[in-house]
Amino acid sequence: MLVLLAAPGPSAEERAIAYLSREVPQWSKQNHCYSCHNNGDGARALYTARRLGYRVADEALADTTRWLARPGEWDNNRGDPAFSDKKLARIQFAASLAAATDARVVEDRQALVEAAASLLSYQEADGSWRVDAGAAIGSPVTWGAPLATHLAARTLEKADAARFAEPIARARRWLLETRANSVLDAAAVVMALAASRDPRAEAKVRQCLELIRAVQASDGGWGPQAKSPPEAFDTAVALLALSTVNDRAADRRRIERGRPYLIRTQLSPGGWPETTRPPGSQSYAQHLSTSAWATLALIETRRAVEAR
Repeated sequence: MLVLLAAPGPSAEERAIAYLSREVPQWSKQNHCYSCHNNGDGARALYTARRLGYRVADEALADTTRWLARPGEWDNNRGDPAFSDKKLARIQFAASLAAATDARVVEDRQALVEAAASLLSYQEADGSWRVDAGAAIGSPVTWGAPLATHLAARTLEKADAARFAEPIARARRWLLETRANSVLDAAAVVMALAASRDPRAEAKVRQCLELIRAVQASDGGWGPQAKSPPEAFDTAVALLALSTVNDRAADRRRIERGRPYLIRTQLSPGGWPETTRPPGSQSYAQHLSTSAWATLALIETRRAVEAR
């Protein structure tokens, strides 16, 4: 008797990429402006996916790429001023442009240098980039100061580490000294300082990793703090942090437990329920950015799982 086996369906990563590929270009078409969630976080996930070898259709990124390649026009973005934060948008777009440059979708590195230089006026005297100052814990869209500082400094480093050495050093010092009171902040510090061989940075990374390791829930996910219910965004940033120091068997097991949490909570269209502060609210922006961070976590950690 002939038995026909069903072809395997798309992976969680492929479904997420397909979802973002549909959603990312829709915002500018429908709203005639560019957003942190679609053209920042969402596009950054797609550029990263392309760099890692996933198939991403050209049309999913074409409009965003044209926008990102002209940082001199970013302040002329249309949209409701009441809902616009030019500092956050510039950090978000610059991080997305850095990902596009890494993926060789944008070939002209001068655009990235220009975007990086434009971040300097927003750096605080203490070395940080302050966003969403009124929130106790950052969200998928607003990030919070540690994550914004890490990604801004990383953009400077990718653009020209020598030219921007001083502001990068000030950002690293701030991250070294800041208190990490949440999974999000601890993860940002780990991602920023994991490559450092400074003994103080190594001690700070160990401290933050202890926080992350200690609060993983029994279902594999992470909430923003100890005993908080798991959320997709906090789980994603914790996985990304662990993947940067994936040299311990125990951390690989934590990644292997965390990935199924994200896969279980993925929605049928391919995205994720939004992580909001406080939880339980509805927001397309937070939904799209949560989906982008979850996608990044899955594609960045898949190699760690497959290597075992």
